[in-house]
Amino acid sequence: MSAARDERDLQEFLSNVDEIANLIQGLSSTDTAVQEKAIIDAEKKISTAALKDENKSRVDRTLINTRNSGCPNQEEMMSPESFMSALEKDAAERAKARKENEALANALKEKGNDAFSRGDYAGAVKKYTEGLKKRKDMQVLYTNRAQAYIKLQEYEKAISDCDWALRCDENCVKAFFHMGKAYLALKQFSKARACYQKILATDPRKEKLCKDCIDEIDLEEKRQLEEERALEELHSGEAAAVSVSELLQKLSKPDENVLYYTGGIQLLMDLMQDCTGQTLFRTSNGFSVISDNEVVRRVFSSEDKSPAGVELSLALLRLWQAVCKENVENQRLLVTHPAVNVQLPALLTSEVPEIQEECLALLALYAQAEHGRSLLVRHLNLTKWLQTFMSFVRLFDRRASRAVNLLTDLVLEEKFKVQCRIKLSTETLPLFTQLLGSVRTVNQPALAQCIAVMGDLCSDGVVQMQLVESQECWQACLGLVDECWLVNKSPRSTECLHSVLGLMMNLSVEPSLILQELAEEITRKCLSLFSSKDGRIVTRAIGLLSHALRASPTAVEEAVSQGVVKTMITFLKVVCEGVAASADYPVKTLALCVKSSRRAQEQIVKVDGKCYTLLRLLRSENETVAGNAAYCLGRCLEVPGTATKLLDTEVVKILLKLAVREVQKASVQENAAIALGKLCTADARHVSRLRELNGMAVLNDTVKHLQIH
Repeated sequence: MSAARDERDLQEFLSNVDEIANLIQGLSSTDTAVQEKAIIDAEKKISTAALKDENKSRVDRTLINTRNSGCPNQEEMMSPESFMSALEKDAAERAKARKENEALANALKEKGNDAFSRGDYAGAVKKYTEGLKKRKDMQVLYTNRAQAYIKLQEYEKAISDCDWALRCDENCVKAFFHMGKAYLALKQFSKARACYQKILATDPRKEKLCKDCIDEIDLEEKRQLEEERALEELHSGEAAAVSVSELLQKLSKPDENVLYYTGGIQLLMDLMQDCTGQTLFRTSNGFSVISDNEVVRRVFSSEDKSPAGVELSLALLRLWQAVCKENVENQRLLVTHPAVNVQLPALLTSEVPEIQEECLALLALYAQAEHGRSLLVRHLNLTKWLQTFMSFVRLFDRRASRAVNLLTDLVLEEKFKVQCRIKLSTETLPLFTQLLGSVRTVNQPALAQCIAVMGDLCSDGVVQMQLVESQECWQACLGLVDECWLVNKSPRSTECLHSVLGLMMNLSVEPSLILQELAEEITRKCLSLFSSKDGRIVTRAIGLLSHALRASPTAVEEAVSQGVVKTMITFLKVVCEGVAASADYPVKTLALCVKSSRRAQEQIVKVDGKCYTLLRLLRSENETVAGNAAYCLGRCLEVPGTATKLLDTEVVKILLKLAVREVQKASVQENAAIALGKLCTADARHVSRLRELNGMAVLNDTVKHLQIH
């Protein structure tokens, strides 16, 4: 009843405000007809208000006349000007009171927020409620109180507050969010999903948030159905279900022999063949085997190296794998278990290879799926995992491949990259550089994958900067290139070479002092790699070379003197014939060469005849390739006679088309227009063709644009 009355009062208040505002506007009108109508409406409003006041004085159905009959009605004596002044004064007083109440409500909101942050949720509710007494239409107080109610598990009240918040703002995202959480807690899954679908409809940028919330609803609904089905099988006497329950009871017996528990755990593992067994393990408190059984906990936590202790630890790890396989709820319960959280790092560094292997297999169950990776990152301290997994590269069994596969999966998580920052320079980098220098004595496939992981980590700016600033890392990478290319050209070494070139490309994306110092050495190594028969190696060598040339003019001269122009033109011809995949790096390399080397310009004109290859690249759908080709052509037109050689080609039409093409990078149009201008300046006969195509305006617009910028 109270909520309904509050709603009625609020709506009546808002209606009166609107009506009074309209009256004031009408009384202020310069239109006589509008003003007279406003006066009549105002008198009606006064009469209605007076009647309501009189009705409030009614007792036992007898009207008490509170007005002095001998005195005229004050409102009746008011002129329109006086009445409007009174209304304005009343509105001002109301606005002042509203402002004061808003300030009080905000102060109470802050006190409520402070109580919430301390975990005093009841205190927070109290402050938010006091704030709402000052401002009934303050949406944030409703959503904040709803959040506090959820913490207090008062979900119906939370939903009611969210509903009120939505009356204040029908697109309030926080209201839908908290309402969804409350409905989820009440297991009203359809209503919970609807809340997040409304958020998505209101703000498409919240897609990730909504997806995560809906996934949580799906998992909770799935968990409930699984548990209901498992309990039905248990109550119906299903043999496997009953066996799970009985085995867990036997394992809870204290002070038995280690072999007793090992055998029981192995039998239990055999029953984890389907979701029902996994669910009954969970609902029967199976994870308490660790926390409640003193013998199991002692052997597991101390890493007993006796044969019996090792067998128990292995049995327990294999049981967890069986329990957690494709079961998200069990994965969550296991990874949040205090004993497991503490013990997993120790198991990874165990002196028993079998224990390490089973521990890696368990973690792989998590890492292969996004939700599992999220659990690991959220609940475990992974700051040392990068170097821990990296150390397995020295091994030549399945542990090495499993460890680097785990890294490959974990690096997909941004939070894992953030955790990798902490120990990177002090612990990870020294180990990494040592492994790069030991290619002959480590597991080369695992090393190649490990290097690729480090390359992926460079997507984190902090990690990338630490690697870029490490002289030791650069030198180790260059040393590995020599080892794999000049000394040991086995297929496995080729994979390491491919990975380290990719890493060096990531490290050289932005110029640095170390890159500038090493640019000439990198250039020489890249040029030597062009003879590789592996196209992947050649492609990455060209990409790395393009980064090195940008860092050093001396490196450009070195590359040009070693015939890089002819090599790039040859490679680009292959690309144009559709044999090679991409022209990005080769044409970028040419652009860097012609930018500072007249010799490079002359070589292109000599090698490419009528710039046939560049003209084909100008037609590329890849605007970066087309833009760089236009730049190269513009520079080559500085060589005397080049423009004349192009008279019988479609160069004017091609450049004009590129200059007016809609592209994301304005530099593409500018390069085309500049090349067009140079072409016409070098040989006036191209101007006639330009006029035929009505292209003069394009040149004029481009010149104006260049002058502005």
